[in-house]
Amino acid sequence: MNRFVAAVVAGILAAAPMAASAENYNRYSDAAAQSELSRIADVEMAVMVPMRDGVGLATNVYRPKGAKGPLPTVFVRTPYNELANNARTTRSALTWVSRGYALVMQNERGRYFSQGDYEILGYPQEDGYDALTWIAAQPWSNGKVGTLGCSSSAEWQLALAAQNHPAHAAMVPQASGAGIGKVGRFQEQGNWYTGGVPRNLFFVWLYGVDNPLRAQIPGDIDQETRARLVRYNDLDAKKPEVNWPSQIRHLPVNEMLKDLGEPPATFEELIARTPNDPTWREGGLYHDDMGWGVPSLWFNSWYDVSIGPNMELFNHARSTTQDREAAENQYVVVGPNNHCAFGGLGPNFRSGDRDLGDASFDSDALVAAWFDRWLKGEARAFPAATPHVQYFNMGENRWRTAAQWPPQGVETVRMYLRSGGAANSLNGDGRLSLEAPPAGEAADRYRYDPMNPVQTIGGGDCCNGGLVTAGAFDQRPIEARNDVLVYTSEPLTAPMQVTGFIDAVLKVSSSAQDTDFAVKLVDVAPDGTAYILGDTIMRARYRDGYAQPKPLTPGQVATVQPTPMTVSNTFQPGHRIRVEVTSSNFPKFVRNLNTGGPNETETQGVIADNAIHHAGEDASYIELPVLK
Repeated sequence: MNRFVAAVVAGILAAAPMAASAENYNRYSDAAAQSELSRIADVEMAVMVPMRDGVGLATNVYRPKGAKGPLPTVFVRTPYNELANNARTTRSALTWVSRGYALVMQNERGRYFSQGDYEILGYPQEDGYDALTWIAAQPWSNGKVGTLGCSSSAEWQLALAAQNHPAHAAMVPQASGAGIGKVGRFQEQGNWYTGGVPRNLFFVWLYGVDNPLRAQIPGDIDQETRARLVRYNDLDAKKPEVNWPSQIRHLPVNEMLKDLGEPPATFEELIARTPNDPTWREGGLYHDDMGWGVPSLWFNSWYDVSIGPNMELFNHARSTTQDREAAENQYVVVGPNNHCAFGGLGPNFRSGDRDLGDASFDSDALVAAWFDRWLKGEARAFPAATPHVQYFNMGENRWRTAAQWPPQGVETVRMYLRSGGAANSLNGDGRLSLEAPPAGEAADRYRYDPMNPVQTIGGGDCCNGGLVTAGAFDQRPIEARNDVLVYTSEPLTAPMQVTGFIDAVLKVSSSAQDTDFAVKLVDVAPDGTAYILGDTIMRARYRDGYAQPKPLTPGQVATVQPTPMTVSNTFQPGHRIRVEVTSSNFPKFVRNLNTGGPNETETQGVIADNAIHHAGEDASYIELPVLK
């Protein structure tokens, strides 16, 4: 193995991110920011922009003082409380107005001062399209609009990009994975699932965001009064605090919010669906048969909730044949930060327990240059020579660039899960090897009790009420459990850069009709610290596709291939590569109760005796994309 590593690892091309300086309005006090905005901007609050069905969406417009146009426009559309007297909104408005832009901020349908009924992502195909039409028709507009936002303020942009509105000149989707229904190998339906396993984060998120009993102001109120209300009031619901570490264990899962006194709403609708339910196509999610028509600057993160689907969609958008300009102008930045924390990239950066050195990146400057290119026509602001991919390589702790994802020169290296039949825990005999196992090698067995699931520690996640802290945390507390199989390579003698999509193929069996199989990739430092790089999971009933769920035959070997992990990490000399396999990762993912029935409506589970096989034709392995 050491000779192999030495052979495949060659010279490394250093890369530095693009950066520029700009006025930092974050250093202003709230009062100073408000005063400065009054000085340099004309502000219209809570303008009710009409949609095609007559529903009005509350919209703030910020323009340079006295400007009549034509002005380029940055458009932010959000389900959050950002239209009221919000300090962050004030600073954002200062930034864009000072650069000669109009900033338009709009609440989604059914949120705060907007009318109508709420739906996740806010009807992007209809409401988003109508909002662009309204902006482009304003006398101060130059007809070019760039959409911007992170998380829910980014996710609605994806389905809108398929509409190819003539005014939609460019977009910046940041941490936008929950806007993806199906793309390529990923069918996560807005991150509701990973490998057919529901994620708990949305249960917490919907408790805070979905509010069918929301307060509303009268629809016929005059504009001046409405604007005054928005300046000095908000309609933010103050719901009771929830002990989520306790509540997330509630069974049945589909009554988790009902148990808190919540009326039936979006949660009950979504939890009743399966991954292949056709109703997923009726909302605001983007699916890869919808086309793509907008130049895009993507911002993603290694420790976000959905790095895999995001990078798959980046590749998909680059391959579209319907709009060559859009296809040729897709760029992506991938940082080591958590969800939406791009502003925190700097020197002495840490992710969880891991020191990642200087991760400085001026994301704001790059976004400004991008919009100057597409909304102002300043081609030199964002040169054509800009690398299409800028990514932070962990372990090496430096920014790199590439023309594609994965980078050119990546070769697949298969490493096999091996043992003498006792890979249980960190103290077992599991090993990761380049050599395929011979026939007759003993399987590894463990008992999965859904009432005692393996705890989540770090990895990629967000928005979960404190249930999980995302990042590169030490996995040794988990690896001490007997129901976790641990496979570790020999120490490396040369650097090994793993960059791209990582596939695991498991040969499994179980005493149950259905169970889950969870996989982690870990970088083990010489002192034993085991930093998580990525994780994935698969519900066994979906092993042959989401349209063809079928039970396991107890004791019979089956093939399970979880959705790929996605990472860039250099395993340095002295470090070891580790793979963990078990059947739960809770509370990140909903527990499988192992009955084979409708998991989310059940209250009782059964214990499953599970096995990972790795002998002869039943070899289990992981495929690593190694950059030469």
